[in-house]
Amino acid sequence: MTADDIKNNSREIIKAIIDNTRDSIYVVSSRGFEFVNQAFEHLTGYSEKEILSNSFNFLKLVHPEDRHLFSARKTLLARPNLPSDSRLVEFRLITRSGELRYVEASTSQLKENPDQTLTILRDITSRKMAEQELTQTLEKLRKTMSATIQAISLTVESRDPYTAGHQRRVSDLARSIATRLLLPTEQIDEIRLAALVHDLGKISVPAEILNKPGRLNEHEFSLIKDHPRVGYEIIRTIEFPWPVAEIIYQHHERLDGSGYPQGLKNGQIHPMARILAVADVVEAMLSHRPYRSAFSPQEVIQEITTKRGLTYDPPAVDACVDVLRDRYQLAKS
Repeated sequence: MTADDIKNNSREIIKAIIDNTRDSIYVVSSRGFEFVNQAFEHLTGYSEKEILSNSFNFLKLVHPEDRHLFSARKTLLARPNLPSDSRLVEFRLITRSGELRYVEASTSQLKENPDQTLTILRDITSRKMAEQELTQTLEKLRKTMSATIQAISLTVESRDPYTAGHQRRVSDLARSIATRLLLPTEQIDEIRLAALVHDLGKISVPAEILNKPGRLNEHEFSLIKDHPRVGYEIIRTIEFPWPVAEIIYQHHERLDGSGYPQGLKNGQIHPMARILAVADVVEAMLSHRPYRSAFSPQEVIQEITTKRGLTYDPPAVDACVDVLRDRYQLAKS
């Protein structure tokens, strides 16, 4: 078939395409529906005669929550409220039998007759169902992961009664700081989960050192200082959606390089580890230890403010101060 043959038979070819395509096609104007193909009849369950009648209301095919996507014309007939371009809109379509189908609509204004609008509907129900199943599966995995982390956290804290609940409290504070910083939800989850197991490496430290009431000697402190690395080695084998292991490894690093175990500086430290560092030291100061009493909220604020920008991340410090003032109802100095 030559190009001329195609041109001469263009109407027949177009009709064959429209009749055999799986996509639903209809044309509406100010007078109502003017054309529907067989796929549209099959999708909706209504016959061409019913659809083209003056009494047919297309909006009854649209889920009530999706009807705002459509604009009514002179009658109750409607068409997608879209500009005449290639943009797509998704909505839920209710068939004659009451079945719910997800469709994707593309609308075009016909050049030869601007009053007419052609709409192509593609049934995407299978895709939407698969997306929903995937979302449900991911949510189950998220809950399982969270429960596993909680169990690990409790296992570590059971060895050190003086810091029981520390990781949970640090997690709550870190989440509050991240929220105050207006971080995305994903990053808030990231810091929350990392904080829940940030001291996992202490599982390698002898219990008598963890529970020692007095000051630690150099050797004992060296074992404590190694816990971020041990935690990193344990967690790095787990495929988290975030760099949890790196955050754990760096939560005792300081901006000026005075931290441990790697002596990282400023930009070398992961942003979430910077937040965790502030939350960790603040929660520790607010808690009682066998070798000292808890610091007051005002003293904690003074401490982290003094070291703001030197050892602690400035935005994290500012956000933490705001959280503490709100939590303890403190006036701004």
